[in-house]
Amino acid sequence: MLLRQIEYYLAVVDCGSFSEAAEKCFISQSAVSQQIKALEKELGVELLERHNRTFTLTESGKVFYRKCTVLLNDLKTIVHETQIAEREARTIFRVGYLKCYGGYEFQNAVSEFSEIHPEIALDIVNGNHEDLYEAIRDDRVDLVLNDQRRAFSGEYVNFELIDTHCFIEVSSRNPLARLDSIEAKDLKNMTCILVAGKNQQANEETYYRDIVGFKGNYAFTESLQDARLMVASQKGFLPIEGIRNDFYYDSSITCIPLIRDKAPVTRKYCAFWKYGRTESYIREFADLLKKQFE
Repeated sequence: MLLRQIEYYLAVVDCGSFSEAAEKCFISQSAVSQQIKALEKELGVELLERHNRTFTLTESGKVFYRKCTVLLNDLKTIVHETQIAEREARTIFRVGYLKCYGGYEFQNAVSEFSEIHPEIALDIVNGNHEDLYEAIRDDRVDLVLNDQRRAFSGEYVNFELIDTHCFIEVSSRNPLARLDSIEAKDLKNMTCILVAGKNQQANEETYYRDIVGFKGNYAFTESLQDARLMVASQKGFLPIEGIRNDFYYDSSITCIPLIRDKAPVTRKYCAFWKYGRTESYIREFADLLKKQFE
């Protein structure tokens, strides 16, 4: 029994058609049919009941489909873990991003980079602004996606990605959800929910209170998912990092632009790495990240 025959069988069942399976597998329809028949002959059972141009699965065919789906998933896991073991013996690229970052740009850049460089193992970490600053300063990461909160330093490459508007998320049941924009001073009676570890809660509250201007109470959680659950249950509002992605929002949460004196509040995002690093893949990852923001 060949692995390829199993893949053809799964494709036929998934597509519900020999012709579509052949197109998916880049072979002829007759070749797919021959391989399925060869598979049935080797097993000594009928997997499909053929009805002219259609088919249905036999009971044996259903069992075989379920078992083979699990088998291929296990095989994929084995291959992936084997490749990881190989990569870990080679180059490790350590990248950090903001814990409360809500956009998909970083995720897409990671996916594309991994496709281009399967030989490089990506070690991904997250943290708040100061966590990431300390990590790159202490050489615990090679590159970070971070917001700019201090003047650029000549010790780092300050690779500017985008200046973007700032937003907050509120429950769609909150009356504020009707607004097309909001000022920080109008949120004084609401709790500001921040994603921060215990060691960074004070720093994050100071930044959002003194710089951004949220003067109310603060609540903290360790993950963006938990923060959004708090928003949906009307426990406060969440300042969200990254570009607004409307396709994320369902009926439970509304995203509102933040303004100050009728002008949008903006924030600059950059990729930072230490000046003098010569590894080409660092700049290549930054370029991929930049492309995601364009």
